Amino acid sequence: MNKPDLPSIPVFKLYGESLDWPTPDLLHCETISSRSREHQWEIKPHRHADLCQLLFVFKGQAQLEIEGQCTQLQTPAIQVLPPLSVHGFRFSEDVEGFIVTLATPLINHLQAQLGDSVQALARAEHYAAGADGDYLNSLFTALQAEYNGHQPAREMLMHSLVSVIMVWVSRQAIVRHKASQRPQRQREYLNGFIQLVEETYRQHVKVEDLAHRLGISVSHLNGTCRELAGQPALQIMHERQLLEAKRLLTYTSMTIYEMSELLGFSDPTNFTRLFRRRVGISPKAFRDRLKAEQ
Repeated sequence: MNKPDLPSIPVFKLYGESLDWPTPDLLHCETISSRSREHQWEIKPHRHADLCQLLFVFKGQAQLEIEGQCTQLQTPAIQVLPPLSVHGFRFSEDVEGFIVTLATPLINHLQAQLGDSVQALARAEHYAAGADGDYLNSLFTALQAEYNGHQPAREMLMHSLVSVIMVWVSRQAIVRHKASQRPQRQREYLNGFIQLVEETYRQHVKVEDLAHRLGISVSHLNGTCRELAGQPALQIMHERQLLEAKRLLTYTSMTIYEMSELLGFSDPTNFTRLFRRRVGISPKAFRDRLKAEQ
């Protein structure tokens, strides 16, 4: 059986052009409107074999289709388009912004400067400009002016401006990566804390000591416990002590004094006070109620 033909995705150096590259530069910079206006504000899905693009939308709206996924940009943002990513755009007629295309040698140079740990040009991601919208617009505007001009050291300045833009993008990528890693790390901290509580709940260790063993601060530990368990670290420790106290009250005939000693309380009064405060009744009343229910 013959396989069905896959849809052909055009591969362009620059959209709609047959020339390999219009200039000897390692980058190309143009306004969004200069090319999209010629195509009725729509750039149909295509890809670039060995080029990376930075799309900066400053004003207006952009509907992006990247690898079949649609995204709306309605506030200033930078979209990274790595080589071979299939992408298409539809812009509003009042759009303002720029498209910067980077050739492979420049991509490799920027990647080497940023370091292997930051793969900001390897993923199709968009980053909201936020308060940096005007700042980024000034960088892209300066890059466009330099690209169109013929001033001395033109290439050096263009590469410097692109480097500044890429530092901004890479910092956003790092922040996003850390944010995506945070929930997993938080769960690991909580699981580690619960394990330590299980090992030490009879010893009445300080929260500070357990936080130190986890390698984090007390405030970080408390924040993690509140976020994932709904209660601070000390309360989790008390809950484990009280769980064991309830088991002893239910399944043994130990006295309150014996239980408090087993659970590490120096004074049975402290044990009874904690139990009453957290459970609402005294240990004796708890046991009496269990007997009455049997």
